[in-house]
Amino acid sequence: MTENSADNAKSSNHPPFRVIGLLCKNDSDTAQETLLQIAALLIAEGYTVLADESGPVHILPTTIERCSLDELGQRAELAIVIGGDGKMLGAARCLSLYDIAVIGVNRGNLGFLTDLSPDDAATQLRDVLQGHYHTEHRFLLDARVEQNGEIVQRSNAMNEVVLHSDQVAHMVEFEVQVDGQFVFSQRSDGLIVATPTGSTAYSLSAGGPILTPGLDAMTLVPMFPHTLSSRPIVVSGDSVVRILVAPDDQPLHISCDGHLKLPVAAGAEIVIHRQQKPLRLIHPLHYNYYHVLRNKLSWGSRLF
Repeated sequence: MTENSADNAKSSNHPPFRVIGLLCKNDSDTAQETLLQIAALLIAEGYTVLADESGPVHILPTTIERCSLDELGQRAELAIVIGGDGKMLGAARCLSLYDIAVIGVNRGNLGFLTDLSPDDAATQLRDVLQGHYHTEHRFLLDARVEQNGEIVQRSNAMNEVVLHSDQVAHMVEFEVQVDGQFVFSQRSDGLIVATPTGSTAYSLSAGGPILTPGLDAMTLVPMFPHTLSSRPIVVSGDSVVRILVAPDDQPLHISCDGHLKLPVAAGAEIVIHRQQKPLRLIHPLHYNYYHVLRNKLSWGSRLF
C-alpha cells in the first residue's frame, strides 16, 4: 500500500476525535456562515474547539480558543477547512507536517479537495465524527533551490511545483535529471512537476494526464515547449527530480501550488522529491473519486 492509497476500513477501527480545529477563508460571507454553524454544532456536542487565528475568529464565541496554524496542527486531532481548494492547499502544506486528519467543506468553486456540501455539512460531519469515514494519504512535494551545494530556498506543495520566468512569453532553458539519470534538456516556458492530487489542477490545463490519487507517481509536464516531440512523462513517486537551470537565464522562480514563489538564481539547481510526511485526508463514506471527476469536469453521464 502506497503513501497516498486509501484505507478502506470502516467506522469500527476509527478512534473518536476529541479536539477539533477550524479553518475558514476570510473573504466569504457564506463560508463564515458555515463556520458559525459548525462551531455551534461542535460546542453543543462537547468537543474541544480550536480556531486558526488568521481566519475570521472575531465572529466565533469566546469559548473557542484562538491559536496559530502550527499550534492547531500540534494539538488538534481533526481539522475542518471551510473554503475552496485554495484554502485547503494552504492548510495542507502546514498540516501535513503533523499527525492530524483533515476534511474540507466546499465554499469555493471547483472543490476537488473539499468534500462536504455546505447545504448538508452538519449531517455529514456528524457521521464523520462518529467514525464513519474513509482515510486517504495524499503525498506532497518537497522542493528546494540549491546554489553551490547549499539550500537557499525551500518549500512544499500539495499540487505542483512550477519552474517559470517572470517575463511573459520568455523561454527558459534547463536540463532534467531523474534519480541521477539525464532525461532531457529543453527550451520552453517552464516545467510543471505535479502530484496525483495536482494532476487535475495546473498540470491538466497544460495537457498533463490525470493520475488517480492511489498512484505512487508524479508527472513532469512541459509548458509550451519549443519542440513538437516534447511530451509529459510520468515517473515513480519515489523519484528525485533535479532541474539544472542555464546560467544566463534570469529572472526565474519556482511556484508551489501557485501560492509561494521562490527565486531561482542563475546556475542554481532545483531538487524535487516526495515529502516524508503525507496529508491524512478523510472523506465521507459516500465519497467517490470518479464521481467528483465527472461533476467537476462535466463528463458524460451513464449510457446504460
